[in-house]
Amino acid sequence: MKKLVIIFAFLFPLTFWAQYLLPNEEVIYSFETKNGKKMSLVKDKTNTYIQYRFGTKAKVEMEFPAERTKESWKKFTYNSYHRGGGKQNAGMDLNYLFFKNNNYKYLIFKTYHAEDESFSTGIIITDTKGKETEITGLYKTHKGCMCYLDDTEVKKEDFGL
Repeated sequence: MKKLVIIFAFLFPLTFWAQYLLPNEEVIYSFETKNGKKMSLVKDKTNTYIQYRFGTKAKVEMEFPAERTKESWKKFTYNSYHRGGGKQNAGMDLNYLFFKNNNYKYLIFKTYHAEDESFSTGIIITDTKGKETEITGLYKTHKGCMCYLDDTEVKKEDFGL
């Protein structure tokens, strides 16, 4: 009986997070927020679709796009910029993924700046009036890399830097 309690103690929390990753999927990039929510960018293992998910442990509050089809790749735009050279060259690594949903603009970001050795991740949501809301991600919880989007069907956009 004691063994069953221990097994359930480990499996119970996993069932809540399981809705963020289906058996046919793998994580491209994910992180948790200060408010206990989670952002996951996932794709089908055969590259059939890509999907953004956000919510609590108990409930996925938003999935985009709703349909899991090959067309989903075209609903995202990816930007990245990389400059090496450390502090003396103001090295940086910038990764941004953008999409629109219900007249809101979503920007998922992961950045590193060598000058102050700062790392950040999160989501910036912009409404139709231009008001921005930032959801700060806990960098230490991030998994994966948006850089994997370089070799996918996601639209690429140049920064112009």
